[in-house]
Amino acid sequence: MIQKILHTPEGVRDIYNEECEKKLILESRLRQALNSYGYRDIETPTFEFFDVFGKEVGTIPSRELYKFFDREGNTLVLRPDFTPSIARAASKYFMDEEKPIRLCYMGNTFVNNSSYQGLLKENTQLGAELIGDATPEADAEIIAMVIETLQKAGLREFQISVGHVEFFECLAKEAGFDQQIREELKQLIKNKNTFGVEKLLSKENISAKLKELFVMLPTLFGGGEVLEKALAMTGGTEAAKAILRLQEVLEILKVYELDRYVSFDLGMLSNYMYYTGIIFRGYTYGTGDAVVKGGRYDDLLKHFGKNAPSIGFVAVINQLMNALSRQRIDIQTEHGRYLILYRKQERKEAIETAMSYRCQGKCAELLQIADGETAKEDREYMACGNYISVIRMGETLI
Repeated sequence: MIQKILHTPEGVRDIYNEECEKKLILESRLRQALNSYGYRDIETPTFEFFDVFGKEVGTIPSRELYKFFDREGNTLVLRPDFTPSIARAASKYFMDEEKPIRLCYMGNTFVNNSSYQGLLKENTQLGAELIGDATPEADAEIIAMVIETLQKAGLREFQISVGHVEFFECLAKEAGFDQQIREELKQLIKNKNTFGVEKLLSKENISAKLKELFVMLPTLFGGGEVLEKALAMTGGTEAAKAILRLQEVLEILKVYELDRYVSFDLGMLSNYMYYTGIIFRGYTYGTGDAVVKGGRYDDLLKHFGKNAPSIGFVAVINQLMNALSRQRIDIQTEHGRYLILYRKQERKEAIETAMSYRCQGKCAELLQIADGETAKEDREYMACGNYISVIRMGETLI
């Protein structure tokens, strides 16, 4: 029994010592980046009423939620996704606010993934939401902030892949597809399965031009030339409006001088159904999943009684830590740790020395050596405790 409770459940893990210290430093740096854009901190509860994340909201499927009951019989859920929580809080506290609201946050999310996926079920996320701004300038601001956040983390090689959910939705509407065909098609496009798309559409009575566009969707990714190509094929249709929006966002990012980090993927689709416009993901070396993800959700706050177009993103800290480690990008700790060795008769001098170091902003640990005990070599202490120096009180230690 004791051996069993020493281990964590599947999908969660302990973080301690140097890894934990570096994680906290990384979180602090990223939060400073968000604050520099005028985003103010907000904290929402770790668990909420089930309806905050219900099916009609369009977030995590119910089977992947951690659900439980309170004493009154209400169904509660451990937070799987920050965006609906922030939308609820913003609707409550800023219901009559007409100016844009900038909020940022950090905390853990909980998703009961299937064990075979090998994913963590508890993740630390840091993110921001720009509420009440429908402009392409808001889209560009969020993407620019994502880029600067990743730079603050220490990454130099990364790419923000940008798409637009309305591009697919408008094409599907024009084709007259029912919900079943849409879902099958989405899955094939997500998997970049061009052959599968072609086979599925061979049974559908749609124009050759539309069929060509759907078959091309899994391969429509790259720079600004992809937008030009898509616009040429959809000019005058509703789908073209999505491309024009992306082109405008790209022009604004050029003003930020950050457009080199951006590419476009018109076959990008999201599992979150609340997205209504631009969507994006950030990728880098050393991790198979996105380190950043986000998008525009203009209708989500209506679920909570506030009509406010919005856009936001989250950075997955666990994925970022993995990427930094595999790219050998070290997070420098801010304070060195000192170890002060002393015997009982040197206690006063040792405590005074430690207090002096702490007043200077340094970390000092005290370790009493018993009489007759032979102290280790300094290099052994430094190796096992990651100290930058070992201070020995008196001449009798060695």
